[in-house]
Amino acid sequence: METLLQQILNGLVVGSVYALVALGYTMVYGILGLINFAHGEVLMIGALSALTTISSLIGVAPDLPPLLLLAAGLLVAIPTCMTVAFLMERLAYRRLRGAPRLAPLITAIGVSFLLQTLAMIVWGRNYHTFPQLISTTPLQPIDGVFISPVQISIILVSALLMFALVTLVNRTRLGRAMRATAENHRVASLMGVDVNRIIALTFVLGAALAAVAGVMFASNYGIAHYAMGFMPGLKAFTAAVLGGIGNLAGAMLGGIVLGLVEAVGAGYIEDFTFGFLNSSYQDIFAFVILGAVLIFRPTGLLGERVSDRA
Repeated sequence: METLLQQILNGLVVGSVYALVALGYTMVYGILGLINFAHGEVLMIGALSALTTISSLIGVAPDLPPLLLLAAGLLVAIPTCMTVAFLMERLAYRRLRGAPRLAPLITAIGVSFLLQTLAMIVWGRNYHTFPQLISTTPLQPIDGVFISPVQISIILVSALLMFALVTLVNRTRLGRAMRATAENHRVASLMGVDVNRIIALTFVLGAALAAVAGVMFASNYGIAHYAMGFMPGLKAFTAAVLGGIGNLAGAMLGGIVLGLVEAVGAGYIEDFTFGFLNSSYQDIFAFVILGAVLIFRPTGLLGERVSDRA
């Protein structure tokens, strides 16, 4: 029983990160019908820019409180990622809105490789140690079940950000404009909505969430490198498809479910396969789930949001 609870806690931690990144995928798809495969690289840029900021501050003022260092890292990472996402939409995707669907998809893959290459040039090919600014010393709230303060922080911050995004989309004027643009670009424009501005803001909001997810991911695992965004980005896309691409609630549910399945599966995979596979094969669960969803329920758990974007 303790082992199962431990895997559930681990799944909630990683699933919270997947959910934040999946929200970026699903918001862009909901408005443009575009799968932005470069979104995982935004997570990577957020982690590395925060690392650079924190390391620089430690070199100048080593006695700064850890939480202040973390806040400074986030204050640099978030606008950096927002700028990257804005330029990505403005330079790479805007001219392709009327193009066949394959063109923006290939462009997104190209932008992903471009960002990885630029990050490799700026930060190098080596793995970098991310400072542990929040304690990783495990607590034991239940006998045999461990969770660290950094993991608790990841769950709480993710829940807060997801609640804030849902509130923004459903309760604010900007959110109404986003929903109108997702329904029909032309009609939204006739109603006074600046469609280009709303699309750019959608990319920017998704990038802000990815920046926070990148810092949380690096804090949890203690490393950051130029290719770190690929696998979390791919799994977040799987989570968005699992929940129902274009559906905010679906992205959140899909991220949590995928994290739980991955963690529980990794915890028991050796027993299920009689030692033939070990927990290093846990990534297989994401792709098995993606294949199963596409075959048996292509609209996802909560249904895909399909709208007329003419």
